Amino acid sequence: MNVLVLGAGQLARMMALAVKPLNINIRAFDVGSGNVVDPLTTGVIFGNLSQGIEFSDFITAEFEHIDHQTLAVCQASGKLRPNSQAIKVGGDRRLEKDLLIKCKVANAQHEIIETKADFDQALKTLSFPLILKSALAGYDGKGQWRLKNQAQAEATWLDIKAFFDGGEQGVKHAVVAEQMVPFDREVSLVGVRDSKGNTKVYPLTQNHHSNGVLSVSIAHHIDKALQAQAQKVFDSIAQELNYIGVLAIEFFQVGEQLLVNEIAPRVHNSGHWTQQGADTCQFENHLRAVCNLPLGSTELIRPTAMINILGEDNVPNEVLSVASTRLHWYGKSKRAGRKMGHINVSGNSEKQLASRLMDLAEILPEAAFDELKPYITAYQSKLI
Repeated sequence: MNVLVLGAGQLARMMALAVKPLNINIRAFDVGSGNVVDPLTTGVIFGNLSQGIEFSDFITAEFEHIDHQTLAVCQASGKLRPNSQAIKVGGDRRLEKDLLIKCKVANAQHEIIETKADFDQALKTLSFPLILKSALAGYDGKGQWRLKNQAQAEATWLDIKAFFDGGEQGVKHAVVAEQMVPFDREVSLVGVRDSKGNTKVYPLTQNHHSNGVLSVSIAHHIDKALQAQAQKVFDSIAQELNYIGVLAIEFFQVGEQLLVNEIAPRVHNSGHWTQQGADTCQFENHLRAVCNLPLGSTELIRPTAMINILGEDNVPNEVLSVASTRLHWYGKSKRAGRKMGHINVSGNSEKQLASRLMDLAEILPEAAFDELKPYITAYQSKLI
């Protein structure tokens, strides 16, 4: 079976690695060059998108910021999974908020800003502090502004206006202003839905972000009521979108309530732990759904954590001396803040996992992983 992935980054790479045993051949459409490439070597295989569509039995995507013309051509082929509308929703926070309202899913109080009048109205409607996110271009903490009080308003608006003016011409830009949520922790749910409407979800994952970028995800046995609440949200959104494939939902946990922060119509960074912590990883399950194969188990087989490697092209070899640790590199050139790879580590219990995470924190260079040790120390203290 042949699958074309829109995008040629690390997620396409990990999909290709995961499904090679299933005799599924992955090729990737590099949206930058317009070539179809091998996602493992990034070498050009053949021509353009049209040839890639002809090659494929199914088409999927590794990211949501894909131009609408490309999506329209792929949708018209009848091979695109998930559908183009689902991908568009993930790439436009205005559409995302409309979806959450339609599904009656709890999320942060918000306003859409396209003009100065909208900005002024948002400041009257919402309470400080606010976080403002680009509707189209923001990811990994980029295209975002934090507004603590009225005194910062004018400077913030001028910065947003400059962002609008510098954006792609002909595209209507906007910002979503959200009332900041005083959450207890950030969690995410990765689930999968097939073409028949069957769904399975992995356990909720506890996340820690550094400078707006995910740095650590921990998957462990979680409160059943919280898990059921998250699955209900997943099923509602996936059904509304008539979704096929893996879908990730990021939540703020406030007491016993989950508020949706963002959705991602693809395999997700917070699901990388599934490579070592589940019988069927998210990458394989995504392609199983896309290719009409039975879904694999999403059960947690052992507590597992993922540590992102950001902006570093090497780590001490000693990390591999920590039991049940796996190292995953993406083959990228080094750049500050760039996701270069990740480390997965597992334990037979949460305490053992926490101990191994601390062993890794002692080995990894503090300058590059400065928040890791304090976070793991706090995590360990809750297990005592």
